[in-house]
Amino acid sequence: MSAPTTLIARDFTDFRTAVSRSFVPLHVTAGGDGFRGRIRSSAADEVQVSEVTASPHVVERTPELIARAERRYYKLSLVLAGTSLLVQDGRQAVLRPGDVALYDTHRPYSLVFEEDFRTLVVMFPQRLIDLPAELVGQLTAVRMSGKEGVGNVVVPFLAQLGGNLEQLAGPAGARLAHSAIDLLATLVATELDLAHSGADPHHELMRRIRAHIDANLHSADLNPARIAAEHFISTRHLHGLFQEQGTTVSGWIRTRRLEHCRRDLLDPVYAGRPVAAIAARWGFVDAAHFSRVFKSAFGRAPSELRRELTVRDGFLPSSA
Repeated sequence: MSAPTTLIARDFTDFRTAVSRSFVPLHVTAGGDGFRGRIRSSAADEVQVSEVTASPHVVERTPELIARAERRYYKLSLVLAGTSLLVQDGRQAVLRPGDVALYDTHRPYSLVFEEDFRTLVVMFPQRLIDLPAELVGQLTAVRMSGKEGVGNVVVPFLAQLGGNLEQLAGPAGARLAHSAIDLLATLVATELDLAHSGADPHHELMRRIRAHIDANLHSADLNPARIAAEHFISTRHLHGLFQEQGTTVSGWIRTRRLEHCRRDLLDPVYAGRPVAAIAARWGFVDAAHFSRVFKSAFGRAPSELRRELTVRDGFLPSSA
């Protein structure tokens, strides 16, 4: 977690530098003289929320800049004032106040602001969203309304979070960040369901399978054979469904379990719960194996991540 920061750009050069430092490296060009810009940001558990207010300009994520990047992020833009044009994957979305759109920092995109604007940007690692990247990629640069349906629930929450960035730096910061990502995942999933309704017979089946997996992560015997039997399909068919979305059954289960463990390790509510108990809660029965796969996935052992909770909030968690 980090305390909110505010950067007020004295000129376009300041703003261009601040944009690349605040998000990912970007090519930024100004739209005119007398440039003004401000970026307010805060973050919790790798989820960064920023409010950007600026004069007209163009932002581009080029293949050259992408080639230097190692980590993959999604960014979601919520327009608060003015308009913007988002271009990615051969699609264009004109965004007005209350609209949101998703884009992928690992593929080229551009954002065009032709007038003074204010927007909220949520940036987070792609692994945090509980949907396959192949599916999410179908919604980049697609306008989603915040004034109807699920968007009418998600957008007010994000707007309130943007207006209270200091809350991300407090003990509730991680939970607020997770709530934001879960709501975004719900919005994306809803849009995908609408887009695929009646058109893709596999889509509804995969939705049920992913829901079944999430509901049974605690079970040590959750495996492809059991999942296939529960859904009256062959294991070969099950593996094929996941391969179509760029992943594997076992890999998806492991990723979901690890993400839930990481969230619990950073949650003050579970500060007194041993690491091994958290691992077992999400289906890891072998503590040593859990520690190895966790470190491989996140670059730190579970006990190291747990210590962050101690330093940050003064808790005395158990590491047993």
